Amino acid sequence: MTDSTAPNDDDLLRETIAGNEGAFTILYRRWQGNVYRFALHMTGSAALAEDVTQDVFLTFMQAPERYQAARGPLVSYLYGIARNHVWRTLRRDRPFVPLEDEADGDAPDAGAAAALVRSEAIEWVRRAVLSLPVHYREVVVLCDLHGMSYEQGASVIGCSIGTVRSRLSRGRALLGEKLRPLFHFERLRKSAR
Repeated sequence: MTDSTAPNDDDLLRETIAGNEGAFTILYRRWQGNVYRFALHMTGSAALAEDVTQDVFLTFMQAPERYQAARGPLVSYLYGIARNHVWRTLRRDRPFVPLEDEADGDAPDAGAAAALVRSEAIEWVRRAVLSLPVHYREVVVLCDLHGMSYEQGASVIGCSIGTVRSRLSRGRALLGEKLRPLFHFERLRKSAR
């Protein structure tokens, strides 16, 4: 349930520009998770995603008046800043950053095998997304993983809607090719039951 009395982004932006730290804090809390997840999906590194998120909000805090409402919603602007930081990081460091190992929890014995298979499948998908060329990866992350429309994705990337559509189509096709062995494995596993 959403709070209908919660201030919208435009009101918070005006307050932030006026120097209201509380308004900035609300915007930060509202959007930092999305920015972090975008950076994590793009880089595959929690540490890099944290750095990008921090850089995005520092950049925004230093000049919130740079945001232009006519170009799209505030969240698209924040994703655009994140995109620029991710691209700079990837060019500087490396085009592929391996995912960090996640701590394995203690799964119940009855579901341990299923949990392991599910965990391995998720890891395979993450690695497949990370292995996409960056210009395809970003549209897959924005549109498929973050649920943005083509228009919102185009606003973040700074390109035409047609470019987003074509990159998304090609990115999905590449992803499908990379995941084909996983689907084959799943069919074999199900037929063995």
